[in-house]
Amino acid sequence: MSEATISPSIRILPPEGTDRDQPCVVRDVVDRIGDRWSLLVLGHLAESSLRFNAMHRTIGDISKQVLSRTLRRLEEDGFVSRTVHDSTPPQVEYALTPMGMSFLKPMKAVLDWADAHHDAITLSRDLFARRAS
Repeated sequence: MSEATISPSIRILPPEGTDRDQPCVVRDVVDRIGDRWSLLVLGHLAESSLRFNAMHRTIGDISKQVLSRTLRRLEEDGFVSRTVHDSTPPQVEYALTPMGMSFLKPMKAVLDWADAHHDAITLSRDLFARRAS
């Protein structure tokens, strides 16, 4: 079996009879966690809970608006919890939920795959750009 062949035991597409009028489950989830910032935010929260400004400083090149939107979406989807501490000024701390923690193993597998194949992907892009020009 070649590397490109998928084992019949691995189900990629939805089962027959799936209601196509409903949102695609995979796309619904992957679109949210596969955006530009979510994996990075989840990766930082895997190490420890963080306050908003600490996370902003740690990530660096993300705007506060985009970080806020990303955290809100991750909280909405159940990956992240938000705790407001009673202080002046109020401090908000973000942490992974149990579901967020359960995502770390598959997330690491994707990140490891990306790391292992990054050079090949970059080379392929360069070759494609040369052919296209």
